[in-house]
Amino acid sequence: MRKTLLLLVPVLLLGACSWGITLDDAAKNVRTAWSGDVSSCRELGKVTVSVMNRVGPVDRNDIKVRDELEVLARNEAAKMHADTIKPLAEPADGSQPWGAYQCGANTVPPARSAAPAGSAPGNAQTFPIKGH
Repeated sequence: MRKTLLLLVPVLLLGACSWGITLDDAAKNVRTAWSGDVSSCRELGKVTVSVMNRVGPVDRNDIKVRDELEVLARNEAAKMHADTIKPLAEPADGSQPWGAYQCGANTVPPARSAAPAGSAPGNAQTFPIKGH
């Protein structure tokens, strides 16, 4: 019984890491310009967001950490009335700086192809999965 409990505790802790990190309604209108040009947009400021990238000695999944950082950045940008965010650096130790911009009618050129998935090799888009 005790061994089973000792094995279950780390699994439960790892699964609990992303509970509560959800995209706010206002943030659904905030786009991410991964490598798009935001020079025609008005810069509103910078936000730095962070999540746990380790649970004890265990590293969390890098993709999940990056997705959570993007969700948090979009939430913060929405509070600033921004409609676009752009990463300013790669994540480091669970933290990442983002620029918040108001582009309005100025559209940011897409960094990735707008073609449907599967139409050309190598063209894919990722989106945070609700509840994960």
